[in-house]
Amino acid sequence: QAFVDEYGLPVIIKAAMGGGGKGMRVIRNMEDVKPLFESASSEALTSFGDGSVFVEKFIERPRHIEVQILGDGTGDVVH
Repeated sequence: QAFVDEYGLPVIIKAAMGGGGKGMRVIRNMEDVKPLFESASSEALTSFGDGSVFVEKFIERPRHIEVQILGDGTGDVVH
């Protein structure tokens, strides 16, 4: 709720240990914050054994950009 109060809607809740869309909920209405948070956390626990979730601002129709970065652990990095 505090994140939504500060940053506004829409937000997305994501399973911290998850992937494949499980444990993800987009929230567009204030009355959905608590039930969708609980639902995402429950699905994350069932699917991944950990109910931890995080919240971030949801961006409608984003562009997907990937950058490959390779590092050797000694400070050498290329992209």
